[in-house]
Amino acid sequence: MAPTPFVFVEEKKDYAIVTINRGPVNAMNLQVWVELQAALDRIEGNSKMRGVIFCSGLDKDIFTAGNDLTELYAPMTSLEGYTNFWTTQNVFVGNLYSSRLVVISAIRGACPAGGCAISLASDYRIMTAGLGHIGLNEPQIGLLVPALWMVLYAKVIGERQAELLGFNGAVISPEEAKRVGLVDELVPKEKLMQTAEATMAKWLKIPSLGRSLTKKNVRQELSDRFTDRGALKTESEMGWAFLSSPETVKAMKATLNRLQGSKL
Repeated sequence: MAPTPFVFVEEKKDYAIVTINRGPVNAMNLQVWVELQAALDRIEGNSKMRGVIFCSGLDKDIFTAGNDLTELYAPMTSLEGYTNFWTTQNVFVGNLYSSRLVVISAIRGACPAGGCAISLASDYRIMTAGLGHIGLNEPQIGLLVPALWMVLYAKVIGERQAELLGFNGAVISPEEAKRVGLVDELVPKEKLMQTAEATMAKWLKIPSLGRSLTKKNVRQELSDRFTDRGALKTESEMGWAFLSSPETVKAMKATLNRLQGSKL
């Protein structure tokens, strides 16, 4: 039996809306990342499609809660499993970053870690005013921010600001995110998708070829680093050594116990 899907694609005239819906908090496991890549491939493979909007389908105000920690907790996975997960998520982020499509993130509520990575790889980020938080929060739960995610962070908000936030795993309010350039626009919750679609219509007035080639010139080098499978294999081996260390296992066990309200 096929697994229940978590990523859904709605095609409009010339753009698509990709909705992530894996309750209760859109924790991003391997299946979610695989489905996100499949959705991107499908949309890019349709010559009529010129843009994509990413959003949450949850009732809760959560864009995504970031990676599913069970994919990173060494006692619940393996080097092989982690390598697959690490590769899949980074290849997607790299592909999204240099996509020919106009990419907009419509961020409702919380957006840490993996959700923040999706938004960083977008062309335009719209967030709910006064609702939620955003940032690469991995150090707060005993993990390290992936190196290329920090590079991308710095490209979006500047190197020093990325260090101040990333080294401490800080998540910040929508208003602070707007101030530092992590998001581009704040809107009331009820106007989020309306604004995202209106923004898409505005961007799509620009002829696609010149826009997409300009984007490619700026972003392809970093995108290629994200999708370098040889480098990703080496990084996953280094990452596994970190994840399987007693100190990291202890920190992650405490985090999972807190989140799940049970002992592992």
